[in-house]
Amino acid sequence: MELFKHTASQLHEKIIEKEISAVELTKAVLGRVDSVDKDVQAYITRTSETALAQAQAVDSKIQRGEKVSVLAGIPGALKDNICTKGIKTTCASKILATFVPPYDATVAEKLAAEDAVIVGKANMDEFAMGGSTENSGFFPTHNPWNLETVPGGSSGGSAAAVAAGEAIWALGSDTGGSIRQPAAYCGVVGLKPTYGRVSRYGLVAYASSLDQIGPITRDVTDSAHVMNIISGYDAKDSTSINTGVPDYTKSLVNNIKGLKIGLPKEYFVAGMDTEVERAINKAIEQLVALGAEYKEISMPHTEYALSAYYMIAPAEASSNLARYDGVSFGHRVEGNDIIDMYKKTRSEAFGAEVKRRIMLGTYALSSGYYDAYYLKALKVRTLVKQDFDKAFEQVDVLITPTAPTTAFKLGEKTNDPLAMYLQDVCTIPVNLSGVPAISIPCGFAAGMPIGMQIIGKPLGEETIIRAAYTFEQNNDYHKGFATLGEV
Repeated sequence: MELFKHTASQLHEKIIEKEISAVELTKAVLGRVDSVDKDVQAYITRTSETALAQAQAVDSKIQRGEKVSVLAGIPGALKDNICTKGIKTTCASKILATFVPPYDATVAEKLAAEDAVIVGKANMDEFAMGGSTENSGFFPTHNPWNLETVPGGSSGGSAAAVAAGEAIWALGSDTGGSIRQPAAYCGVVGLKPTYGRVSRYGLVAYASSLDQIGPITRDVTDSAHVMNIISGYDAKDSTSINTGVPDYTKSLVNNIKGLKIGLPKEYFVAGMDTEVERAINKAIEQLVALGAEYKEISMPHTEYALSAYYMIAPAEASSNLARYDGVSFGHRVEGNDIIDMYKKTRSEAFGAEVKRRIMLGTYALSSGYYDAYYLKALKVRTLVKQDFDKAFEQVDVLITPTAPTTAFKLGEKTNDPLAMYLQDVCTIPVNLSGVPAISIPCGFAAGMPIGMQIIGKPLGEETIIRAAYTFEQNNDYHKGFATLGEV
């Protein structure tokens, strides 16, 4: 029995029925990491000893007859921009290569309270800036479905770990598609919650008004379970929504009769892979056959979302990353004076993409250009949000491709930032408007997974989970397992 191929909910049943132990499961996953991570390179830091100790504690609870949560003893991974007390948190950047946080992020605390097992910290694009995990300051991650392709980004390590069986579940962060796009490329499920639904306390900031933590899992059921654990109000996060959290597992219902689906015509962009478009259209037809209603709608400001995002996000990044100056913590290069030290530290320790976005953001915020660029981008953001508001007056959910293509080859777009940025064209508007969205597998093209994005109203996670679960229950796309390049 290859335990690493099972879902968290399946493994939970085996653990509480004492068919397997948490230690046995953790050893199986750690063995899988030993076997394949030299090729996938999903992890920056591994925490094997801690994981086994956590698993042993769960087994002891079960032996005493105590009730345990659905993630108790289930090995998972955290993206390496989520702070973990006593465990390195590098953001895949040389400037934080030796940084060990003195505290846990709120989501890490919540997972610990439920006895989840943490196998390690997953690789990512440096400071979450990128869509391929090639911008990691240490090494690129490879897509388990084809090791010559990217896993997506910036949560590429998290998605690749789940797809390869190196983790049963994972957490990522999503600023412009960084959970959903790698989930699509790696053939797994990725959910970006409503902005403020999950605490950002302890998430190292990229763009504070856009960032959101969410789950990457093997199926929709596991996403609902993880959401139950990590969601909720947190006084330590000033943007946290102070409202009750439903039980998302109650939305795991195979029924979408009467659900109104909108298909925004602007999301089928020039350059979209024909197989991706075919898979989405086929999925829409199937959802209609299952009882949903469907209509084409227009969201006219979609075409401006990408350019607005690449003003707003770098502007926030230039401010957030100003703290990495070699003074208080992190990497330092000695200089002739403090200004020289700043310059040498940041020049040496930041990667090319991070430098590019800091410079873009600093320029956009500079005197004389603020109104022309940053302020105008904020106005476009408002128009994009209004498009969503108007759309949700007509429909319950929107369905789009998650990405315009399947995973591309490593190195294919590294010298063309614009081509790389265009991979986020379907996901970025969701972050600008703050609404929730989920990516689920909906087909294959040339052996590579295709992702379908289901977008919901603010705090509408229950509806997108129900729609995603219904589609999943009537298909087998989520049951495929990455080949790790083997035929």
